[in-house]
Amino acid sequence: MRAWLLDQFEGLSHLHLVEASDPQPASGEVVLDIQFAALNPADRYLSQGDYPARPPLPHVLGRDGIGTVAALGPGAHQFKIGQQLLILRGDTGVNRWGTFAQRAAVATDSLVIPPDGWTPQQSAAAPLVYLTAYQALTQWGDLPPSIVLITGASGGVGVAAIHLAKAMNHTVVALSRGSTKRQKLLQVGADHVMDPTQANWPKELLERLADRRVDLAVDNIGGPLLPQVIQTMAPGGRISLVGRLAGPVPEFNTAALFFRRLKLGGVAVGTYSRPQAHAAWQAVVQLLAQTGAKPLVDAVFPFDQLPQAFQRLADGPMGKILLKIGI
Repeated sequence: MRAWLLDQFEGLSHLHLVEASDPQPASGEVVLDIQFAALNPADRYLSQGDYPARPPLPHVLGRDGIGTVAALGPGAHQFKIGQQLLILRGDTGVNRWGTFAQRAAVATDSLVIPPDGWTPQQSAAAPLVYLTAYQALTQWGDLPPSIVLITGASGGVGVAAIHLAKAMNHTVVALSRGSTKRQKLLQVGADHVMDPTQANWPKELLERLADRRVDLAVDNIGGPLLPQVIQTMAPGGRISLVGRLAGPVPEFNTAALFFRRLKLGGVAVGTYSRPQAHAAWQAVVQLLAQTGAKPLVDAVFPFDQLPQAFQRLADGPMGKILLKIGI
């Protein structure tokens, strides 16, 4: 099979498209012919050595994907040859070879049937970002209808968080830099859209919200934006920390947290057990069915254009970037 192999933990420039041996299914595994795979920032972090996992090299990245069953290992007879299956968050692309290849061996407890009415592209785009958004929105317990702020709202987790927050009856404030993206985010479901490059955006937001403040923030960006997000928080507010696309957070006065008793908490889908991941996925699918929202795909790249696909991801897509691998 053809596969993109990573030969050093020194960045995406060390990816090479090569011929590799087909995977063989072990007990409790199936081999999928991959149709579409989705890119995630975590793939880049792993390639740079900026991720907890250190799989043996060479390694195949790619955590999301959809494909058809090509081979069954012992104990995998709940599935059948030719069946289309979707990969949930697990070891795929982390500690074992992932989906940037024509075939991948996947544990059966990391597989689900794609949701009814979704295209293969929509299905491939969904698992990691929607599970991440769901954890970010629910890790603090059940919230009554609240003000939810989402940074980096045009990215994969950002769009997923808008979809899920709206299905949970929250009022959504979305932050995004591009004017075209901000218009699209209103169509996606955001109630308010702000430009984070404008220095006075926290003050403008508080004016829009009148006597209310943000109850929960989903921060995909980090960096200098986080102290600004803190300015908008209500007493007892919570911030779910998802990403660090803008780099380290600069020094700020921690007293900004004290007197409103703000809480910050990291989001890591890898902490879900397999049963928890399946339960969260079922909740995601049910929430999206309530509103009719579906994953948003920005662009689909041919298999041999993975570097170009990662460049599009770095440029800031509107939704998810996919790699088309099979039919």
